[in-house]
Amino acid sequence: MTSVHVSDIEPQDVLIVLRHPPHGSHWLREGIDVALVAAAFGQRVGLLFQGDGVYALLEGQQSGALGQKGTHPQLAMLEMYDIESLWVSAAALSERGLSVDELMLPVKPLGAEAVAELMQVQPHTLIF
Repeated sequence: MTSVHVSDIEPQDVLIVLRHPPHGSHWLREGIDVALVAAAFGQRVGLLFQGDGVYALLEGQQSGALGQKGTHPQLAMLEMYDIESLWVSAAALSERGLSVDELMLPVKPLGAEAVAELMQVQPHTLIF
């Protein structure tokens, strides 16, 4: 897995950090909703998947407990809203035994140092 260097990344208007799994809470869904709304208002939005947020990128997810909807339909809308800056924590993938090839979206892996730098260079960062 080749990591991206922050010097190769253009800052976005808003960076949304998604750290929660797709089921069990509304954090992930709300983070994606904020990203879509910001993009609809002309903001350049980037998404960083960290921690259990990487599970949202796996194919074939079912509804959660009590019929909680999955986030795949929302994630599929990212391209339509021109949200193309997608990053994932390489450490989060590794800790969960996952690879970029298993994910449904074309994300760029970032090492720990690059994640920290990415968050520093963004004018606005929202963490969900």
